[in-house]
Amino acid sequence: MHISPDLSVFWQQGWIKINATMVWTWVLMIALVVLSKMITRRLVTHDHPDRWQVGVEIIVLGILDQLKEIGLPSPRKYLGFIGSLFIFVAFASLCTVFPLYEPPTSSLSTTAALAICVFLAVPYFTVAKRGWIAYLKTYLEPTPIMLPFNLIGELSRTLAMAIRLFGNMMSGSMILAILLAITPLVFPIIMSLLGLLTGIVQAYIISILATVFIAAALCSASSEHHKKSDHG
Repeated sequence: MHISPDLSVFWQQGWIKINATMVWTWVLMIALVVLSKMITRRLVTHDHPDRWQVGVEIIVLGILDQLKEIGLPSPRKYLGFIGSLFIFVAFASLCTVFPLYEPPTSSLSTTAALAICVFLAVPYFTVAKRGWIAYLKTYLEPTPIMLPFNLIGELSRTLAMAIRLFGNMMSGSMILAILLAITPLVFPIIMSLLGLLTGIVQAYIISILATVFIAAALCSASSEHHKKSDHG
C-alpha cells in the first residue's frame, strides 16, 4: 500500500499525470452527485417521508443545529459550503470499506485544497455580509501593529488544518495496512471500524473549524461595523 494515493500513477505524459488522488476524488464527487440526485428527486412535504429523506433531514438539521450552537448567524446561508465539506470528508472515509480504494483525503494535495477552500470562504462570506472595509480592518485589531501577525495567523491555521487532516487520514490507512500484514483477520476488522469512526470525527472537526473561522471573522467585522456606526 502506498503512503499517499499521489504515488499511484495511472497515466503520465511528460509533467501531466493522472494519479489515484485525482481519480478517486472525481469518483467520490460523481457518486455524491448521483446519490444526491437519487435521494432528493422524491422529496415530499407530507407526514410520511421515506427513510432516505428522513436520513437527509437528520443530517441537515444536525448540521444546522451545530452552526447555531457555534454562533453563526443565519446558518442556512453557510449550509451548502460547510455541509459539503463535512459530507465529502466523511464519505471519503466511509468508502475505505471497498477494496482497492484509497481515500483522497490521505493525500496532502487534497487536504491542502480543502484548507484553501476554507481560507477563501472566510473573506468571501465576511465581505458578502459586512463589506470589504470591515473585513480588512479585522487584520488591524486590536492595533495596526498586529497586521503581520494576523496575516501569519491566517496562513498558519490553513497549513495546520491541511496537515492535521492529512496526518490523521494517512496514518489510519498505514496502520490498517500494517495490521493486515502482521495480525489475524479479526483485529484489522475492528481497527477498520475504528478507522471509519475516526474519519467521521475528522469530517466533524474540519467542518467545525471552518464554522468557527467564519463566525469569528463575521463577529470581528460586525464589531468594527458597529464602532463605525457609533462614531458616525
